Amino acid sequence: MLIRMRRYLIAKQKVADIIIDTLRAAGVKRCYGVVGDTLNHITDAIRRSDIAWVHMRHEEAGAFAAGAEAYMTGNLTACAGSCGPGSLHFINGLFECHRNRTPVILIASQVISNELGIDFPQEVDFQPIYRTCSVFCEMLTNPSEARRLTTLAAQAALTKHGVAVLIVPGDISAVEVEDGPAYSVHVPSPVIRPSDAELDRIAAILNEGGRIAVYAGAGCQGALRQVIKFCETLKAPMAHTSRAKDFVEADNPYNVGMTGIFGSKAGHHAVTQCDTLVLLGCDFAWRQFYPKKARIIQIDLDPTHLGRRHPVEVGVVGDIAATLDSLQPKLKTQENRKFLDARLSDHDEVKKDRTHQEHPGKDGLIHPQQLTRLIDTHADADAMFTADVGSPMVWLLRHIRANGRRRTLTSLLHGTMANGMPQALGLKKAFPNRQVISLSGDGGLAMLLGDLLTAVQEKIPIKVVVYNNSTLGFVELEMKVEGLLNAYTDLENPDFAKLAEVVGFRGWRVERNEDLEASVIAFLAHPGPGLLDVKVNRMELVMPPQVEASQVIGMALYSVKAVLSGRPNDVVELIESNFIE
Repeated sequence: MLIRMRRYLIAKQKVADIIIDTLRAAGVKRCYGVVGDTLNHITDAIRRSDIAWVHMRHEEAGAFAAGAEAYMTGNLTACAGSCGPGSLHFINGLFECHRNRTPVILIASQVISNELGIDFPQEVDFQPIYRTCSVFCEMLTNPSEARRLTTLAAQAALTKHGVAVLIVPGDISAVEVEDGPAYSVHVPSPVIRPSDAELDRIAAILNEGGRIAVYAGAGCQGALRQVIKFCETLKAPMAHTSRAKDFVEADNPYNVGMTGIFGSKAGHHAVTQCDTLVLLGCDFAWRQFYPKKARIIQIDLDPTHLGRRHPVEVGVVGDIAATLDSLQPKLKTQENRKFLDARLSDHDEVKKDRTHQEHPGKDGLIHPQQLTRLIDTHADADAMFTADVGSPMVWLLRHIRANGRRRTLTSLLHGTMANGMPQALGLKKAFPNRQVISLSGDGGLAMLLGDLLTAVQEKIPIKVVVYNNSTLGFVELEMKVEGLLNAYTDLENPDFAKLAEVVGFRGWRVERNEDLEASVIAFLAHPGPGLLDVKVNRMELVMPPQVEASQVIGMALYSVKAVLSGRPNDVVELIESNFIE
């Protein structure tokens, strides 16, 4: 009888342990979150596992951090929160993860099951909320199905490239059950390419020649060799999306940069002035930057992306590397380089102009471009950069050089504030031996300021650069372009360097450009967490690749309104800091 009882006890396992064991087997290394009562059995199971718990100060920051780790590693990464407000706080960060197609799983603990549906304190119906930003969202109601449901959640996140949400009532996680069948996660990696008939159709269009351009997106990751060979054969300039910067910009003689509002005239002209445009793994959303009359070919791994941004003549499904390898033998080598050389000449002009933008300002003024290039110059060759949405994102994309080893991450699809610093936390946890630098706006950093404490408590030596212009700068610029006086954008900031020192960072504050480079060098060399607070030009303009008449009229209207409202100095400063220096 005693032996039988021992066997019975050994065969039983707590649901929380089954969930964590399944996640560990699926590759989860870290779980980001904030503890709470309904999560207690889950956190206890994590404590006894080899999954590391990362103690965040705000759940939204935890989702950003988990998403950054998952984005760069490709591994399933977890976050977890308590019932009601706890797990609800993850929502914005998980929208970011989902739009970035990153494999993240949220364990959303819930009030005990016999209190569900009666408006119990802190009860939140998570399913209708999280189904809008997930590939899997289910509640565990049958304890004996814990391993199967967790496996399905993990597999959905990894194979559908998105967020999975597993809702677990607090009492269910504590139940002991006999572990069922040995379900496990499967992540196949098939090679996908178009049919021969589809490849023949694409080749027939490209072999007609003319001005051919390539527009490369994040789907070109791992396909740089094939993209370069493709451009070489067709004598085609290659523009790229912001998210493709890391994968196709470096060591590419056909690269002419980005198009869109953050791009340059070289990329813009390549895309809009071509006769035939080939979209490679890109889903660029802004229709006004597509050509009006060109023939368009689109190759993408996701069939739902085909033709959804702009009508295309041919749309096929395939991995970019495998598709270009299969297409290459069918292509005729083009000899006419006129269109390519013109766009490369445009690109040379853009690079010269950006070098000019990086010069020190008059009377100690610090241009954000100067700050960014100094960070770029002195950062490690394999550094990882995050950037807050707004102007820091623009400066990262334009002034941080890709070299094939560096990585960049910003909120390009969800477009949320406050992403940079918490994403840096996740990257540094996943890559402890690499330098991780957040280019943070003063508004963005302030939103999730409390998680600077996470860096100290968890001993995460990130580097945070604050572009301190005392305004929500990008919003202010948008108002001016629309001919409006900027309103409610002013920020009354603390000395972020002193604040950082109080919480345990090493802080530097720079207000004049002659002090900037030495501070950047010291800041990057510091072995622990560091924060560099830099007063940058508030009036800096983000110039688009092509200035529209409506934008000129809007800025003129803003200038008139500013003068009439008793703010002429704003107009003078805008002109001096952008056009006279």
